[in-house]
Amino acid sequence: MSQPGEPPLTDQEEDGHGNWNVPQKKETSGSGTGENTPKYKVVVPGKGEHPLQYNYTFWYSCRIPSRPASSQNYEQNIKQFGTVASVEQFWWVYSHLVRPGDLSGYSDFHLFKEGIKPMWEDEANKNGGKWIIRLRKGLASRFWENIILAMLGEQFMVGEEICGVVVSIRFQEDILSIWNKTASDQVTNARIRDTLRRVLNLPPNTIMEYKTHTDSLKDNSSFRNTKITL
Repeated sequence: MSQPGEPPLTDQEEDGHGNWNVPQKKETSGSGTGENTPKYKVVVPGKGEHPLQYNYTFWYSCRIPSRPASSQNYEQNIKQFGTVASVEQFWWVYSHLVRPGDLSGYSDFHLFKEGIKPMWEDEANKNGGKWIIRLRKGLASRFWENIILAMLGEQFMVGEEICGVVVSIRFQEDILSIWNKTASDQVTNARIRDTLRRVLNLPPNTIMEYKTHTDSLKDNSSFRNTKITL
């Protein structure tokens, strides 16, 4: 079984040592031939696989509700556990995960473009914000799958504006959010909102909320003091 703070996997996918095999990463040296040349890991599609337009990284976070939140302890709690470059790699990782609806309270799954941390302060996020949809319990797993497939399939049609998506499991409700780079771009934000309505098949009267990451930094909150729109 997964330990606290570790990505929650289906029981049969962890071996006896608690290890988990993420898609194979190829280690590649940077330019130069010196011994101190830094190395980085590159995830590439396998032979015959269908490449995604962007590589994406899965993250998981879990915290104790009574513990005061801060950017420092949030960064310590969030765990990266797999990067995918193809459709096949995505389904391999995704099929090994516990469904969001089966997670305990105050847990989050994140799927972000490779190189972007799911943090307000990240360079790609700092001028952006997120659309928020509050869900009654029992809907998170289906809505999470629909929104990530829409993102991977480039259904939002806003170029590089999308940073990633998050599903947040809470005690009374679950929350779905999609992060974008430019909070001030009202046209792009409206397109993201309208695409969300379509891919999630939301009723016309569904309340949608938007919050800039600047405001989140000011009040140290992800979901309070949002701008509400219909």
